Amino acid sequence: MSHVMNTYARQPVAFVRGQGVWLYDESGKPYLDALAGIAVNTLGHNHPRLVRALTEQIGRIIHSSNLFQIPLQEQAADRIAAITGLDEVFFCNSGLEANEAAIKVARKYGHDRGVAEPAIIVMEKAFHGRSLATLSATGSRKVQAGFEPLVQGFVRVPLNDLEAVRQVAANNKNVVAVFIEPIQGEGGINVSRLDYLRGLKEICDANDWLFMSDEVQCGLGRTGKWFVYQHAGIQPDVVPLAKGLASGVPVGCCVVGNRAKGVFKPGNHGSTFGGNPLAMCAVVTTLDTVKDEGLLENAVKVGDAIRNGLAAALAGVEGVVEVRGMGMMIGVELERPCGELVKMGLDAGLVCNVTADNVIRLLPALVMNGVEGRQVVERLAPLVKEFLARGAAQPRLAAAR
Repeated sequence: MSHVMNTYARQPVAFVRGQGVWLYDESGKPYLDALAGIAVNTLGHNHPRLVRALTEQIGRIIHSSNLFQIPLQEQAADRIAAITGLDEVFFCNSGLEANEAAIKVARKYGHDRGVAEPAIIVMEKAFHGRSLATLSATGSRKVQAGFEPLVQGFVRVPLNDLEAVRQVAANNKNVVAVFIEPIQGEGGINVSRLDYLRGLKEICDANDWLFMSDEVQCGLGRTGKWFVYQHAGIQPDVVPLAKGLASGVPVGCCVVGNRAKGVFKPGNHGSTFGGNPLAMCAVVTTLDTVKDEGLLENAVKVGDAIRNGLAAALAGVEGVVEVRGMGMMIGVELERPCGELVKMGLDAGLVCNVTADNVIRLLPALVMNGVEGRQVVERLAPLVKEFLARGAAQPRLAAAR
C-alpha cells in the first residue's frame, strides 16, 4: 500500500525514462508524449544542454537563500524582463504561488490608492490554482467545493464579454484589477479573442486598473510568441509565469511593470526556495535554448500542423464539436465526457489528457518536430473516432445537462 496521499486519480503507468518527446515505462514500452508534464517540459526529456547545465550547477551550489545576492537570479530576471517587456521579477516555486503574488500585488495596489476592500475581476471557467485565494479566483465549483468560506474580493464575468466588464466598472468602485488566462487551460482550451484582450486593456487603462495576464500554462512560447498578450499587441501590468519556465525544475515568477512597478517593497512578500541557484540555472538555460533553437517558430509550424491535421481527420465526425487552440496548446472538444480516451491513448502509446470533462488537451514539448506532430494526429484521430462510434447510443453532454 502506498503512503502517498490520495489526491490524484493516477493512470496505471510509471514512466522511468524520457528522450525528446518520447517516454518509456518500466517495461520499456515507448509513448509519444503530447502533454509534456502538463506544459512543463518545454525542451522535452533529457535535453543535453539542460542536463549538462543542471549537473554542473548541482556541483557548484543548489541553495543559498534570498538573504544573499544570487547572480543567476539576476540573469534569469534580466531575461524574463526582456521577453515580457516588464520591469521587476519575483521568483517563487509554482503557478499558484505566482498567482497568489499577483493577487497580493493587486490588493496592495488598491490599498495604496485608498481602496479599503480591493476587488479583482476574474473569468468563468478560469483556473488560477488551489490555495485558498487562487481557488477563490478559480471559476470551478468542483475546485472550490468543501473549502469554503472562500476568500472575498473576486467578481466573476464570462470570458470574451466586454459588456459584462463595463457593467462591473460602472457599478463597483472597489475593482482594482482584471485577472485573465488569455487561453484557459484547465477550463478547456478556451481562447480569448484578440480584440477582446485589447478591449479589456482599454477598460483597465480608462479605470486605472491593473491588467493581469495569467500565462502560467499558455505562456513561454507555447503559442508561437513568448506570451499570448503579445498576439494582441498589448502590455499587461502583471504576468504570473511557471510551468514551462524551467523545463521541469519547479519554478514560478510574478513579473510586474507599468502601473504595478514598485508596488511590492522589502518585507511585502517572500519565498524560502524562490529564486534558488538550481532553478535559476534551469530558467536561464531554458529561455536561451528556446531562443537558440528557434522553438517559437517551431511551436507555430508543428502546432498548426497538429491542429489542422486533427481538424481534417475529424471533419464531419459525429460528436466532434471543435478543434481549437494556438500553437502547441490544442483542445479537441467532444459532445460528451471522454475521460476514458486517456487510457485508450496510453494503450496506443500516446500521452494526452482530458480536461473540463469533454476536451482532449494536447500540450507537446516545444521541441516536437513535424514528423512527431503527424504521429500525434495518426495516433489520436482513430481513437477519437473509435470512442465516438462506440458510444453513439449514449446520451450527449448537452442532453445530459
